[in-house]
Amino acid sequence: MSTIVFATTNKDKVREISEITAGSDVNILTMSDIGYVEDIEEDGTTFTENATIKAKAVADYINTSKTDLKGAIVLADDSGLEIDYYDKKPGIMSHRWLGDRTYTQAMQDVLKDMEGVPDDKRTARFVCSMAAVLSDGQVITVLDTIEGIVGHEIIGDNGFGYDPFFYVPELGCTTAQLSTEDKNKISHRGKALRNIIGKLKDAGLI
Repeated sequence: MSTIVFATTNKDKVREISEITAGSDVNILTMSDIGYVEDIEEDGTTFTENATIKAKAVADYINTSKTDLKGAIVLADDSGLEIDYYDKKPGIMSHRWLGDRTYTQAMQDVLKDMEGVPDDKRTARFVCSMAAVLSDGQVITVLDTIEGIVGHEIIGDNGFGYDPFFYVPELGCTTAQLSTEDKNKISHRGKALRNIIGKLKDAGLI
């Protein structure tokens, strides 16, 4: 069994990724599992830069600490929401954009601000970049998206973050209304994870 250390402490991401990799011969560990407690400064200007920064930080920790995980593949992601009405904001600032607000409050503010805006002006996408740092320091990255619009209401409870108002016209629902299995098939994170796992398998690394 191969071991991949995933650079996150986000329980929702861990759950989502564990579900996507279920049945695969891969053991997923998190930052908490390996004792990594430092905050990582995500000062990149793109999703890919931030994902790479996180993956390299955890890889450096593994390779310089007393652990039997030296040389393990380290995987990290950076993801967020781009709303075209706001010139692709919040983008890489999707979490920090909240400020003191909850996700529900932030979505309510957006819906109020965009009241009356037609669907063709409400286009948006979730973006996810994943970076894998290999034992030799090589970095593999992928970037995937799911396209949709900012819906007209907050609906659905099977998701997190901005899922309840991200409406996918082709599916006729928000991503928070999808079953976990269906969401993993089409989500930005699901696509990116399957993409990068595929690259690692093709290279014979897992």
